Amino acid sequence: MDPQHKRAGVRRLAWGAAAVAASAALVSGTVTGVGAAQAAEPRAPAPTPAAPGATPSAAAPVAVTQPPAPAPVTTPSVGEEIPAFGVFLKSDARGVARMPLFSHWLGGTELRVGHTYLPGHRWRDIEGAPGFLDVWAHWRNKKADRMLVLNVPMQERNEEGVSDREVRQLLRQGAAGEFDHHFRVLAERLVELKVPDTVIVLGWEMNGTTYTHRCGPDPEAWKKYWNRIVTTMRSVPGQKFQFDFTPSRGQDAVPWTKCYPGDDTVDVIGMDSYDQPAGMSFEEQVKEPYGLQHHVDFAKAHGKPISYPEWGLFRNGDNAEYMRSMLAWMEEHRPLYNTLTDYCPHGVWQCAANPKSSHLYRSALFGRSDQATPPLMPTPTPKPTPPGTTPPPADCTPLDLGSWVEEWLGGKLCLRFDWW
Repeated sequence: MDPQHKRAGVRRLAWGAAAVAASAALVSGTVTGVGAAQAAEPRAPAPTPAAPGATPSAAAPVAVTQPPAPAPVTTPSVGEEIPAFGVFLKSDARGVARMPLFSHWLGGTELRVGHTYLPGHRWRDIEGAPGFLDVWAHWRNKKADRMLVLNVPMQERNEEGVSDREVRQLLRQGAAGEFDHHFRVLAERLVELKVPDTVIVLGWEMNGTTYTHRCGPDPEAWKKYWNRIVTTMRSVPGQKFQFDFTPSRGQDAVPWTKCYPGDDTVDVIGMDSYDQPAGMSFEEQVKEPYGLQHHVDFAKAHGKPISYPEWGLFRNGDNAEYMRSMLAWMEEHRPLYNTLTDYCPHGVWQCAANPKSSHLYRSALFGRSDQATPPLMPTPTPKPTPPGTTPPPADCTPLDLGSWVEEWLGGKLCLRFDWW
């Protein structure tokens, strides 16, 4: 889509240098609290190699070691473009409402990528049920350089533990064209909403075991089904979709290269990459079979840009070294876009359990719109508030008591942390 073509002649933000400097600051000082309460989100990434679909509690914090020669934080000059990045904050309208709050936490740095997921319960959800996509389309169309990323399931009952035998049958039905009309409806709705350039992350993490749209039971049928979906959606007048093939990092249930449907129907080669399994260093994540390096090399061989639709902390807890390394990796390899998963245990803003990583991420990206120097220490993170409500005072954190309790109380309760 248009934003990525505007990068010629424009200097890029040095994520890596900023992250290294922030990592050094972490070693020498104590980080204050940064997170609001965990945001409830039913969808969790498929772990590798542990049982997929679960969202475990964060592991014990990992020690951060002092870099031998930390580089200074570099800041862009006025008008300098930063990479297309975003965060996943919630699938529904609350995700859009929280984006300006996250940007405020970053000192005004704008999120250029909005990322959401279509529910995979029933076909009407996958078609883009009326009302679900409108708020995302409205956000996208406010500025020309924004990007909408939409994860689209390939099957209904997508997280209901459907057996391999039934998945195999469903894949063959899809390959025969039985479900084409659902994806035509989705494409028509996206065009009607004036977001024809949406990045479609179709059938994500297909190399795992979590989703009904997984590839393992019949890779050949899966590839034919993918090709039918893409061909169907591209046949809708006015569309400019980009289709993002995104496995999870590593081999998982099957090598993801066995599921690759071909260059004609893939525009971007993505990877969901979390800090897992426990004890695996970032260097090992790079070098493992079907890991980060394989991903970059595979995309280069096929002439495709890369992306990271999902990334974040996981099995190794509050691991600032992972955060520093992943930011540096993306600065080096320049994905089309990346979106951090921001809920516990993965996130840095909605998860108070990761203060070191939160500090590093925020320091690397703070004030890239109009600030000269990022701060060394984060301020307490405000809890997202619904549009139309008065923000809480800066020295307290609102409690999430549920919408009906807040309506009964007439507002949110605010907990102060400076009472002692």
